[in-house]
Amino acid sequence: MNKLYIGNVSEQASALDLESIFEQWKIPFSAPFLVKSGYAFVDCPDEKVAMRAIDTLSGKVELHGKVLEVEHSVPKRQRSCNLQIRNIPPHMQWEVLEGMLAQYGTVESCEQVNTDTETAVVNVRYAAKDQAREALDKLNGFLMENYALKVSYIPDETAAADAPAVGGRRGFNQRGPPRQGSPSLGARPKLQSDVPLRMLVPTQFVGAIIGKEGATIRNITKQTHSKIDIHRKENAGAAEKPITVHSTPEGCSSACRNIMEIMQKEAVDTKITEEIPLKILAHNNFVGRLIGKEGRNLKKIEQDTDTKITISPLQDLTLYNPERTITVKGTLEACGKAEEEIMKKIRESYENDVAAMHLQSNLIPGLNLNALGLFPGAASGGMSPSVVSGPPAGAQAGYQSFGQPQVESETVHLFIPALAVGAIIGKQGQHIKQLSRFAGASIKIAPADGVDTKQRMVIITGPPEAQFKAQGRIFGKLKEENFFGPKEEVKLEAHIKVPSFAAGRVIGKGGKTVNELQNLTSAEVVVPRDQTPDENDQVVVKITGHFYASQLAQRKIQEIISQVRRQQQPKASATDPPVTRRK
Repeated sequence: MNKLYIGNVSEQASALDLESIFEQWKIPFSAPFLVKSGYAFVDCPDEKVAMRAIDTLSGKVELHGKVLEVEHSVPKRQRSCNLQIRNIPPHMQWEVLEGMLAQYGTVESCEQVNTDTETAVVNVRYAAKDQAREALDKLNGFLMENYALKVSYIPDETAAADAPAVGGRRGFNQRGPPRQGSPSLGARPKLQSDVPLRMLVPTQFVGAIIGKEGATIRNITKQTHSKIDIHRKENAGAAEKPITVHSTPEGCSSACRNIMEIMQKEAVDTKITEEIPLKILAHNNFVGRLIGKEGRNLKKIEQDTDTKITISPLQDLTLYNPERTITVKGTLEACGKAEEEIMKKIRESYENDVAAMHLQSNLIPGLNLNALGLFPGAASGGMSPSVVSGPPAGAQAGYQSFGQPQVESETVHLFIPALAVGAIIGKQGQHIKQLSRFAGASIKIAPADGVDTKQRMVIITGPPEAQFKAQGRIFGKLKEENFFGPKEEVKLEAHIKVPSFAAGRVIGKGGKTVNELQNLTSAEVVVPRDQTPDENDQVVVKITGHFYASQLAQRKIQEIISQVRRQQQPKASATDPPVTRRK
């Protein structure tokens, strides 16, 4: 990867001009510059020099009034699945990066490249060309903690010689040991799954599963490399007891089969004739995605594994028991296959949620994800609490160091079904008072517009973290109280007001910015035309989507407003920049 492509080259530029810039920045080159109309090529002595040229010059150096774009020269036939992502914030967590990349397809490998820059660089391989193309289109220029990501193709042949993945999910690994001073991404996830397998077994079989002096359970633990907790003291006198298995997905499945075999044998020995089904416990947050639209996901698992699967009703849920029981009936082998498919879907849902929450926490400094109460924690499902912790101290400290303003209070108008007002207010206003204290926000419900109004407006005032907490709890409450169906995602409309002078920036030229916002966040974003600004010279932006989509859209719009305000402030210095400048 020594050959470089230089784009956005002025028609007036010559090879001598480009040579002068490389010499000025002390970047050696090993062959003459090949200048074409609007672009050029050059060879560097090695990959390290090529990387330094990209980091030093791309998007930062101007020639004849045009800012140069420098990246690896990759022939079209080699532009397939391999990308290089540069300028990654040095404190960025692997979970955030993984979640961001997974939005566009299956990541086969992702390895960190050592550089001399303060930011991190990774090489990524997607499973398909269209996935890599979409990731490049969506992530190139994406702003993360005030760092604009730089994404470009790298030749496909380079990936073949890479070392196999060691540790991390889906092939996330690092090329070579990190050098002194080289930035490294946050701690990587463990091989052990963050989502344990939770089973429900008849109390009468618990003794057989444990075995004499614990010999049987120790044997299963050793064979499957698992940690197995049998919660004998829970639900005293209950007909069934929960078992939690912590291991890799394969270890969990192996332990499940062993436990099922023991139960089947015990049933035969004690002359129990009825079928012993497999029962899996899963947090309600994941069950909707397991079922799928119109039950398609569940039906496919049933057909592929030749099993019959039922799920306990929502009515069985309580504040203290957010888990639903998934009952699988079939042969022992069929139940084992079904367990693999069910847990695969649940783990995918969990990882997507964690990635979304980490992405949100990256946008809001100091956000305590555990405190939100929106996500299954260690208490309910044995999830690793470390996975849902907030950003590291460095990321939080770094947020303010890049000139971000102090966090200001915001007002959001959230529209809920009129019938849900009582549930949000609670008996004698207790729920809305508790929610206000929990979130640190002012929460008021506006009077109804009329007798037959179908929606009511909730006015939430507070800083970004308070907005996240308050809105998140309201979304969750509407789901809990069945104002949306079990297979229906909660989508609400939120209104935020923006200064009229910033509305054009939110829309962008020809609607470009608002379209990019919608593609990035999966929310519908509308700036109604021909609005008359209010007394504060503000207009409304409407955002419709599920919770994470709405939150991300709100944050991105607030970023745009902040940028516009900063640009309107008088500049400290009026000196003219030189012809060659750095950003």
